[in-house]
Amino acid sequence: MYSNPRDWIAASLLPGIGAVGLKRLAVARIPPSRLLDADPGALRLAGARRVTVQAIQDLNQNRGEPFARLERCLDWLERNPVRCLTPDQDAYPGLLLEIADPPPVLFVRGNPDCLALPQIALVGSRHASRAGADNAYRFAGALSEAGLVITSGLALGIDGAAHQAAVDRGAATVAVFGTGPDRLYPRRHAALAERILENGGAWVSEFLPGTGPLPAHFPRRNRVISGLSVGVLVVEAAPRSGSLITAKMALEQGREVFAIPGTIHNPHAHGCHRLIREGAVLVESVEHIIEQLGALLGCFVPVETPGACAPELTQPEASLLEKMGYDVAGIDQLVEHTGLAAPELLSTLVSLELKGVIEPVAGGYLRCR
Repeated sequence: MYSNPRDWIAASLLPGIGAVGLKRLAVARIPPSRLLDADPGALRLAGARRVTVQAIQDLNQNRGEPFARLERCLDWLERNPVRCLTPDQDAYPGLLLEIADPPPVLFVRGNPDCLALPQIALVGSRHASRAGADNAYRFAGALSEAGLVITSGLALGIDGAAHQAAVDRGAATVAVFGTGPDRLYPRRHAALAERILENGGAWVSEFLPGTGPLPAHFPRRNRVISGLSVGVLVVEAAPRSGSLITAKMALEQGREVFAIPGTIHNPHAHGCHRLIREGAVLVESVEHIIEQLGALLGCFVPVETPGACAPELTQPEASLLEKMGYDVAGIDQLVEHTGLAAPELLSTLVSLELKGVIEPVAGGYLRCR
C-alpha cells in the first residue's frame, strides 16, 4: 500500500527536518502518511523541532508558505509528464534508498525504468581539457556498450561529454539536476537534455518545480548521483572541486570510486591523483572498472575501450609530436629540442591542434592522444 505522493511532498517542504529527520520519524512510526495527523507531543518526543510542528499545523489549516508551495507543486505535476517517486514505491531506486538521507521525493521525467538498471557515474571538471573531455566521451561510450547506464549532472565539461557519448550510441543516460525538474541548467545543454529523453533516459531531481541553481543544491545533487550508482568514475578534478565531494559521498555510501590519472602539470588531474593516493582505483581502461565491480556486473560483457581514429600526420608533425612527450611543452623548449625556426614550429603546432592531437594550455601545448 503506497502513501499519497502529496504526503511526501508536504513532508519535504517542512522546515527544520530534512531527509534524515524524516527517516528518524519513520523509525518512530511516524511516516509521511501519518505526519500531518500526528500528535504534536509525539512529534516533539521523536525529535521534531518547534518550527516543524508549527509548519505541520499550518499545512493542516491550509495556510502558510509550505501550503502554497505544495499547491503549486501539485498543480505543476498535473500539467506535466513527470512522475513523482517516493521511498515507499517499488519504482524508487533501491540503491538510493540505502543511503543515509534518501530524497523524500524524486521527480522523474522520461523513462523511470532506467533507474532500476546498474548505473555508473562519470564526474569531473566543468573546465575540462580536450584530453579530459575525450576520455570522458570514450569511457562513457564503452561503459554504455558494456550495459551500464551513464549517470551524471548535465554540467559543462566532463558531465556533458559523458551524456553525449551515451546518446550518440542510442543508450539510456540519467541526468541529475541541481534545480527543479522544470529548470534546465545550463541552458547550453538544452538540446542534449532533449536527446536524453529521446533515447530512453531520464531527468531526475529532488527539488521542487521552480527551484533555481543555487550553490547549496549541487552537493545535494552529487549525493544523488553517487547514490544511484554502483560506482563513480572521476575523469578530471581540481584539488577542490565538486567531483571530489561526489567521490567522498560515494565512499561513505559504500560505492566504488575510480579515477583516471593525468599529467602532473595539469591542475585538473591533481584531484584524481589525490583520490588515487587515498585508495581510489586507478583506471586506464574500461576493463579495470568492470573487473573491480566484479559480481555486481556479472551479467555484463566487458568491451575494449574504443580508440579514436588516429589522424594522419606528416613526417614533420609526427617528429614534433614525438619530441613533445606527454607533459606541457613551451615554445622555447620546443625550439631548443627540435631545432626548428619559430615560424615553422608554430605552423606545425597549429596543424597538430587542428587535427585534435594537441591543445594549447597554460605554459605551452599538451598532447591529447
